[in-house]
Amino acid sequence: MKGARTIDYVNAGTLEFLVEPAGRFYFLEMNTRLQVEHAVTEEVTGLDLVAAQLRVAAGEPLPWPPEQIRVRGAAVECRVYAEDPARNFLPSPGPITAVEWPEGPGIRIEAGVAAGGEVPVHYDPLIAKIIASGRTRDEAVARMARALEACRIEGVKTTLPFLARVIGSDAFRAGAVHTQMVEQGAFHA
Repeated sequence: MKGARTIDYVNAGTLEFLVEPAGRFYFLEMNTRLQVEHAVTEEVTGLDLVAAQLRVAAGEPLPWPPEQIRVRGAAVECRVYAEDPARNFLPSPGPITAVEWPEGPGIRIEAGVAAGGEVPVHYDPLIAKIIASGRTRDEAVARMARALEACRIEGVKTTLPFLARVIGSDAFRAGAVHTQMVEQGAFHA
Protein backbone atom coordinates (compact mmCIF):
# COMPACT_ATOMS: atom_id res chain seq x y z
CA MET A 1 0.00 0.00 0.00
CA LYS A 2 2.77 2.41 0.91
CA GLY A 3 4.46 1.97 -2.48
CA ALA A 4 1.23 2.64 -4.38
CA ARG A 5 0.45 5.69 -2.24
CA THR A 6 3.96 7.06 -2.82
CA ILE A 7 3.27 7.33 -6.56
CA ASP A 8 -0.46 8.17 -6.18
CA TYR A 9 -1.44 4.92 -7.88
CA VAL A 10 -5.13 4.04 -7.56
CA ASN A 11 -6.22 0.66 -8.95
CA ALA A 12 -5.19 -2.98 -8.81
CA GLY A 13 -1.50 -3.62 -8.94
CA THR A 14 1.23 -5.89 -7.72
CA LEU A 15 4.58 -4.92 -6.29
CA GLU A 16 7.11 -7.73 -6.77
CA PHE A 17 10.10 -8.39 -4.54
CA LEU A 18 12.79 -11.03 -4.14
CA VAL A 19 13.51 -12.09 -0.58
CA GLU A 20 16.82 -13.62 0.49
CA PRO A 21 16.94 -16.37 3.11
CA ALA A 22 18.46 -13.83 5.50
CA GLY A 23 15.33 -11.70 5.15
CA ARG A 24 16.64 -8.87 2.96
CA PHE A 25 14.31 -8.02 0.13
CA TYR A 26 14.71 -6.26 -3.20
CA PHE A 27 12.08 -4.46 -5.25
CA LEU A 28 11.73 -5.90 -8.76
CA GLU A 29 8.80 -4.22 -10.45
CA MET A 30 5.24 -3.01 -10.21
CA ASN A 31 2.59 -4.48 -12.49
CA THR A 32 -0.40 -2.18 -12.89
CA ARG A 33 -2.87 -5.02 -13.29
CA LEU A 34 -3.94 -8.19 -11.57
CA GLN A 35 -1.37 -10.93 -11.82
CA VAL A 36 -2.12 -14.34 -13.33
CA GLU A 37 -1.75 -15.70 -9.78
CA HIS A 38 -4.50 -13.47 -8.34
CA ALA A 39 -6.69 -16.56 -7.87
CA VAL A 40 -4.33 -17.73 -5.10
CA THR A 41 -4.95 -14.50 -3.21
CA GLU A 42 -8.69 -14.82 -3.81
CA GLU A 43 -8.71 -18.37 -2.43
CA VAL A 44 -6.90 -17.50 0.81
CA THR A 45 -8.76 -14.24 1.45
CA GLY A 46 -12.23 -15.00 0.08
CA LEU A 47 -12.13 -11.70 -1.86
CA ASP A 48 -13.11 -11.17 -5.50
CA LEU A 49 -10.20 -9.11 -6.80
CA VAL A 50 -11.55 -8.84 -10.35
CA ALA A 51 -14.82 -7.30 -9.14
CA ALA A 52 -12.88 -4.99 -6.83
CA GLN A 53 -10.63 -3.84 -9.68
CA LEU A 54 -13.65 -3.00 -11.83
CA ARG A 55 -15.27 -1.06 -8.97
CA VAL A 56 -12.10 0.94 -8.33
CA ALA A 57 -11.70 1.64 -12.06
CA ALA A 58 -15.28 2.98 -12.03
CA GLY A 59 -14.30 5.43 -9.29
CA GLU A 60 -15.70 3.51 -6.32
CA PRO A 61 -13.65 2.98 -3.18
CA LEU A 62 -12.04 -0.35 -2.39
CA PRO A 63 -14.90 -2.56 -1.11
CA TRP A 64 -13.04 -3.48 2.10
CA PRO A 65 -10.54 -1.76 4.36
CA PRO A 66 -7.10 -3.34 3.87
CA GLU A 67 -6.65 -3.85 7.62
CA GLN A 68 -9.68 -6.17 7.63
CA ILE A 69 -8.20 -8.59 5.09
CA ARG A 70 -7.45 -11.95 6.71
CA VAL A 71 -5.53 -14.86 5.21
CA ARG A 72 -6.87 -18.30 5.97
CA GLY A 73 -5.39 -21.54 4.75
CA ALA A 74 -3.10 -21.94 1.79
CA ALA A 75 -3.36 -22.19 -1.99
CA VAL A 76 -1.09 -23.16 -4.86
CA GLU A 77 -1.50 -22.57 -8.57
CA CYS A 78 -0.19 -24.46 -11.57
CA ARG A 79 -0.31 -22.96 -15.03
CA VAL A 80 -0.88 -25.63 -17.66
CA TYR A 81 0.75 -24.70 -20.95
CA ALA A 82 0.75 -26.28 -24.38
CA GLU A 83 4.52 -26.67 -24.19
CA ASP A 84 6.87 -29.62 -24.42
CA PRO A 85 9.13 -29.80 -21.34
CA ALA A 86 11.29 -32.44 -23.08
CA ARG A 87 12.09 -29.86 -25.78
CA ASN A 88 13.03 -26.97 -23.48
CA PHE A 89 9.38 -25.93 -23.13
CA LEU A 90 8.87 -25.16 -26.81
CA PRO A 91 5.26 -24.27 -27.62
CA SER A 92 3.08 -27.16 -28.77
CA PRO A 93 0.35 -25.55 -30.87
CA GLY A 94 -2.46 -27.51 -32.45
CA PRO A 95 -5.94 -28.89 -31.91
CA ILE A 96 -7.10 -30.00 -28.48
CA THR A 97 -8.90 -33.30 -29.00
CA ALA A 98 -9.99 -34.12 -25.43
CA VAL A 99 -10.13 -32.37 -22.06
CA GLU A 100 -11.07 -33.58 -18.59
CA TRP A 101 -10.77 -31.07 -15.76
CA PRO A 102 -10.29 -32.23 -12.17
CA GLU A 103 -13.00 -31.56 -9.61
CA GLY A 104 -13.31 -31.76 -5.87
CA PRO A 105 -13.02 -29.76 -2.67
CA GLY A 106 -10.56 -26.90 -2.92
CA ILE A 107 -10.08 -27.22 -6.71
CA ARG A 108 -10.63 -24.24 -9.00
CA ILE A 109 -10.09 -24.31 -12.77
CA GLU A 110 -9.70 -21.24 -14.95
CA ALA A 111 -9.51 -22.40 -18.55
CA GLY A 112 -9.87 -20.79 -21.92
CA VAL A 113 -9.99 -23.95 -24.01
CA ALA A 114 -12.13 -27.02 -24.50
CA ALA A 115 -12.07 -30.12 -26.67
CA GLY A 116 -12.28 -29.03 -30.28
CA GLY A 117 -10.40 -25.82 -29.54
CA GLU A 118 -7.00 -24.94 -30.85
CA VAL A 119 -3.80 -23.64 -29.31
CA PRO A 120 -2.64 -21.03 -31.86
CA VAL A 121 0.97 -20.46 -32.86
CA HIS A 122 0.84 -16.67 -32.46
CA TYR A 123 -0.31 -16.36 -28.84
CA ASP A 124 0.63 -17.42 -25.34
CA PRO A 125 0.10 -21.20 -25.10
CA LEU A 126 -1.55 -21.01 -21.67
CA ILE A 127 -4.33 -23.63 -21.54
CA ALA A 128 -5.55 -23.32 -17.96
CA LYS A 129 -4.77 -22.48 -14.38
CA ILE A 130 -5.42 -25.07 -11.71
CA ILE A 131 -5.73 -23.65 -8.21
CA ALA A 132 -5.82 -25.93 -5.17
CA SER A 133 -6.57 -24.63 -1.69
CA GLY A 134 -6.75 -26.18 1.74
CA ARG A 135 -6.53 -25.50 5.46
CA THR A 136 -2.73 -26.00 5.30
CA ARG A 137 -0.06 -25.86 2.61
CA ASP A 138 0.29 -29.66 2.83
CA GLU A 139 -3.42 -30.10 2.17
CA ALA A 140 -3.35 -27.65 -0.76
CA VAL A 141 -0.32 -29.42 -2.27
CA ALA A 142 -1.93 -32.86 -1.85
CA ARG A 143 -5.08 -31.60 -3.57
CA MET A 144 -2.98 -30.16 -6.39
CA ALA A 145 -1.16 -33.48 -6.84
CA ARG A 146 -4.53 -35.27 -7.17
CA ALA A 147 -5.85 -32.59 -9.53
CA LEU A 148 -2.83 -32.85 -11.83
CA GLU A 149 -3.19 -36.64 -11.88
CA ALA A 150 -6.90 -36.35 -12.80
CA CYS A 151 -6.42 -33.70 -15.50
CA ARG A 152 -6.36 -34.96 -19.09
CA ILE A 153 -5.58 -32.87 -22.16
CA GLU A 154 -5.01 -34.59 -25.50
CA GLY A 155 -3.89 -33.35 -28.90
CA VAL A 156 -1.00 -31.16 -27.77
CA LYS A 157 1.98 -31.67 -25.50
CA THR A 158 1.43 -30.03 -22.12
CA THR A 159 3.34 -29.21 -18.98
CA LEU A 160 1.08 -31.52 -16.91
CA PRO A 161 3.70 -34.27 -16.37
CA PHE A 162 6.35 -31.69 -15.47
CA LEU A 163 4.01 -29.95 -13.01
CA ALA A 164 3.18 -33.29 -11.38
CA ARG A 165 6.91 -33.96 -10.88
CA VAL A 166 7.44 -30.52 -9.33
CA ILE A 167 4.44 -30.80 -6.98
CA GLY A 168 5.42 -34.36 -6.04
CA SER A 169 9.07 -33.54 -5.36
CA ASP A 170 10.48 -33.56 -1.85
CA ALA A 171 12.03 -30.13 -2.50
CA PHE A 172 8.69 -28.54 -3.36
CA ARG A 173 6.87 -30.20 -0.49
CA ALA A 174 9.56 -28.91 1.89
CA GLY A 175 9.44 -25.40 0.42
CA ALA A 176 13.10 -25.71 -0.54
CA VAL A 177 12.88 -24.55 -4.15
CA HIS A 178 14.78 -21.81 -5.95
CA THR A 179 14.77 -20.12 -9.33
CA GLN A 180 17.52 -22.25 -10.85
CA MET A 181 16.03 -25.72 -10.20
CA VAL A 182 14.55 -26.22 -13.68
CA GLU A 183 17.83 -25.28 -15.39
CA GLN A 184 19.67 -27.63 -13.02
CA GLY A 185 17.44 -30.52 -14.08
CA ALA A 186 15.82 -31.05 -10.69
CA PHE A 187 12.45 -32.03 -12.21
CA HIS A 188 13.39 -34.00 -15.33
CA ALA A 189 11.68 -37.33 -15.90
